[in-house]
Amino acid sequence: MNAAAGEKKAIVSYWGKRSEDFAKLRQEELRSNKSERWKREILPRIPEDREHTKILDIGTGAGFFSIMLAQNGYRHVTGIDLTPEMIEQARMLSRNMETSPSFCVMDAEKLNFPSESFDVIITRNLTWTLPHPDLAYREWFRVLKKGGVLLNFDADYGMEEEKEEEIPENHAHNRIDKALLREHDRIKAQLPCTCLKRPGVDVEFLKAAGFSEVLTDFRLSDRIYREKDEFYNPVPMFLIYAVRGRV
Repeated sequence: MNAAAGEKKAIVSYWGKRSEDFAKLRQEELRSNKSERWKREILPRIPEDREHTKILDIGTGAGFFSIMLAQNGYRHVTGIDLTPEMIEQARMLSRNMETSPSFCVMDAEKLNFPSESFDVIITRNLTWTLPHPDLAYREWFRVLKKGGVLLNFDADYGMEEEKEEEIPENHAHNRIDKALLREHDRIKAQLPCTCLKRPGVDVEFLKAAGFSEVLTDFRLSDRIYREKDEFYNPVPMFLIYAVRGRV
């Protein structure tokens, strides 16, 4: 087994153990004011045509973005994740929320879709975990249609140390088993993005992949995480907005 395969196996194992509690938190988030804030970030940046726009939610986890977009009338939403337990949770949560996006297990670095399949790719807190983010961006470019949009919501998690005093008492991280936290830290130490300065390196990778327009927004956390509640993210998040040119 090569190093990347070992890292992915460890990541799948970790998130499989966390999938049930993670899904409960995403269900609460869908019913919170954070859902409305995320919609204000996403909807103005994607096509308004809810009937025909095809959206791929990469690293969907328990399906938060896929379900939220389906709730807003988008009929062709597909969520993928490498962790089978997460996909099962996404399907159950989708049924509970009376929505019907498609979900399947798939590697973000090796997509089983034809070229130019999607109008939009959206992802949250994924790219920092990838063994080969440069290869992932090339794959994402491949499956986007000409003029298609990538929305990548992420943070420089590898370079940031979470400060306990910043996390409220009811925060989800305070409910994670200590052994799982140690497992998380071991995985984090092996990820390439812990050594890369982001999002600068992402911009380089995206331009090398062929994206014609790449913009970054560092004020995302100011707009989403105004309160220190159970959803609070103490690591500043950024948005990377990229477009596949029409040429």
